[in-house]
Amino acid sequence: MTHFTNRLLSAHRTLAAITVAGATLLSAGAASTAFAQTPSASSADGPNYVALGDSYASGAGLPGVTDVECDRTTAGYAAVVSRTSAGKGRTFKNVTCTGATTAALWNTQGSKPAQLNSLTPNTKLVTLTLGGNDLGFTNVLTTCALVAPSDPAGSPCKNYFTADGKDVLGERINTVEGRVRDALTDIRRRSPDAKVIVVGYPALFPDSGVGCAEVPFAKGDFAFLRDVTKKLNRALQRRATAGDRAVRFADTYAVTVGHDMCQPRDTRWIESLNPGENTLAAHPNSVGQFAMAAATYEEILKP
Repeated sequence: MTHFTNRLLSAHRTLAAITVAGATLLSAGAASTAFAQTPSASSADGPNYVALGDSYASGAGLPGVTDVECDRTTAGYAAVVSRTSAGKGRTFKNVTCTGATTAALWNTQGSKPAQLNSLTPNTKLVTLTLGGNDLGFTNVLTTCALVAPSDPAGSPCKNYFTADGKDVLGERINTVEGRVRDALTDIRRRSPDAKVIVVGYPALFPDSGVGCAEVPFAKGDFAFLRDVTKKLNRALQRRATAGDRAVRFADTYAVTVGHDMCQPRDTRWIESLNPGENTLAAHPNSVGQFAMAAATYEEILKP
């Protein structure tokens, strides 16, 4: 396990290393061996590591489903982290769920209880990825595809969401930031000794702003969607770095630049709207989740 964790850190430091390590482990079917489950601790006082979040944390669409309703899998970054030295000796509670908004932290989602209810005073590590569904991520992408034919060379989706001088998605991001602030306060109240890692979203769209034919958006809307992703990440980072030294931000955007949904399939870590087998559109594939796990793992190890 020590050898593996050293490789994981090395992988995070350069994109090339992540490409090699992730592709080797996952495409060769070696993930189950490399990520062998560490011995779990048992505690009557509750889990030591709790994973909160949406489909980007749950590993939605990937193999190894552990909860059908939430499309929670063993390939999600939180599950991967739980099998490294960061999870060694810790009981793991994964309550991430596809479709979760920040409301799911305090309210039921289908048959699932509020995610924050999984926290206890014994919790020592929390990871959190939320906000995309508050923006109406799926609806935004659908809208961008629908309006693209009206102005293929322009930015019709940006115009749609900024009509009449309003920045609809910017306002939603402001709301998310406030809710994440409240969530972090509540996490600290429930689990005062926990290290909390707010995990950002990866680079879904080309960082250059130049799109591709495979993704049916107008040319100018690729830059718009890239900027929305960055704005959401900046909001999450502001909350994570607001002063509490026990809260950190894991930047998964930087490590996934160049591996967005417009890249060739063999270098793509985020699936396009026409996803590959056992993946989900506009979501990280197994190597993408590995990269997110690497970024998260490095933040966990920092004192």
